[in-house]
Amino acid sequence: MKLYGYWRSTSSYRLRIALALKGVTPDQVPVHLVRDGGEHRSAAYRRINPQGRVPSLALDDGSVLIQSPAIIEYLEEVFCEPPLLPEDPVARARVRAVAA
Repeated sequence: MKLYGYWRSTSSYRLRIALALKGVTPDQVPVHLVRDGGEHRSAAYRRINPQGRVPSLALDDGSVLIQSPAIIEYLEEVFCEPPLLPEDPVARARVRAVAA
């Protein structure tokens, strides 16, 4: 598994938190958003993520997931323990608010 992200990206940061809570440690691939006009705009990165955004998570089977909410939902479905959201609906809403 490879995580393409930028250290200052809040979306990448949110995903790194979820990965750490799940105990999943993908290889980190930095995508600099400023250097040379932004590496996320390069043709090489656009082949990984046509939207040209970070984060992207490349799975071992070659699939690439994009957008941090979708990736976090995938992690929750595949790596069920520990759950990222509490059982109480109000507490769940608060966690979602922080993440948004």
